[in-house]
Amino acid sequence: MNKLNIAAMTAVAAVCLAAAAAPQAQAQLSIQIGPAPVCPYGYYAYAPYNCAPYGYYGPEWFSGGVFVGAGPWFHGSRDFHGHVDDHFDPHHGYHGHLPQRGEHADSHRGFSPQNFHGKSDRDAHGNQWHGKDNHGH
Repeated sequence: MNKLNIAAMTAVAAVCLAAAAAPQAQAQLSIQIGPAPVCPYGYYAYAPYNCAPYGYYGPEWFSGGVFVGAGPWFHGSRDFHGHVDDHFDPHHGYHGHLPQRGEHADSHRGFSPQNFHGKSDRDAHGNQWHGKDNHGH
């Protein structure tokens, strides 16, 4: 019996040493946002943040002709919301032209409220707007 105990203790010690010597796996999460896309008429508020076409965003999304932002790059007021025209959203069946990043806006297009026909009210993260609580979905 003494030989059996010694063999068992030796086996347990070998397993413990092997476990201690094995490399430990470490979980790691890295999120890199990078710079906001440079799009002539703004970009969608969801990944992969493709450029949105002219007419998707209403005039309240622009300040001096510059897009104020959406998605993870938005740093405006918590209660910001504006109108979008879902007809220009690929999630709603749009298959038309999407501008490329870095493309310039057509100078003859203006963002006037009378020419915009948006039907959806959204916050800067793409959520439907439901008032001051900003819990839209």
